[in-house]
Amino acid sequence: MIEQKPETLIVECAHQVATVTLNRPEVRNAFNATMIAELTAVFRELSERDDVRAVALAANGKAFCAGADLNWMKEMAGYSDDENRADALRLADMLWSIYRCGKPVIARVNGDAYAGGMGLISACDIVIAADTAHFCLSEARLGLIPATIAPYVIRALGERAARRYFATAEQFDCATALRLGFVSEAVSEDKLDDTVQQLAAILCSNGPNAVRACKRLVQDIAGRELDTPLIEATAARIAQVRASAEGREGIASFLEKRAPAWRS
Repeated sequence: MIEQKPETLIVECAHQVATVTLNRPEVRNAFNATMIAELTAVFRELSERDDVRAVALAANGKAFCAGADLNWMKEMAGYSDDENRADALRLADMLWSIYRCGKPVIARVNGDAYAGGMGLISACDIVIAADTAHFCLSEARLGLIPATIAPYVIRALGERAARRYFATAEQFDCATALRLGFVSEAVSEDKLDDTVQQLAAILCSNGPNAVRACKRLVQDIAGRELDTPLIEATAARIAQVRASAEGREGIASFLEKRAPAWRS
């Protein structure tokens, strides 16, 4: 359980799904040092909780996330090089905690996502967005670069599109984000909750260890050369899963025409 109530987040768990809601609507859910620390801690904890099978990352207010809080950025302008590096690493740790969370993470994008907000979305596994949402990698407008979020955004957006939107800082709509594959599914805002809930229920119906392993499989294999070591590594993974208790239970329940133990 979350030991201390977060200041910038709302964390709720129901029916094996944890919902982490950004709760700074007065600043369009822009993140500061507190939110970064809280997101890191919450996702690390949820990754290890047996009673959680999926996580939804949501936001209160009209925007999903406007990126970094401008007052916080103003403070950073006076930081030393070492302090700036340490601060950037804390942001990197937050993104990594979401990306490598042991549970699938669904981004519930209710509104606009700018700069670091796109980084948050990119670290998630599945993105359900309101069809009215807009996206922007706005750093270049401020003489900055989206460096810390780049590893995640380039994977989610694609290299060609990243070359354009990193440099131009253009805003693009949800239809474009869907076409580029940055958004998994676009729905009307009134259907966001139902769509996320239905998807979370599907994830929860599958073998929990298998879902975790599927997430790792994609992350570990994407972009790798198709060679003998990769072929041998994937063969070893499926052999290990087949011999696992969950794998044996899944096959047995299918043959016996009954629900597997993880659904009971």
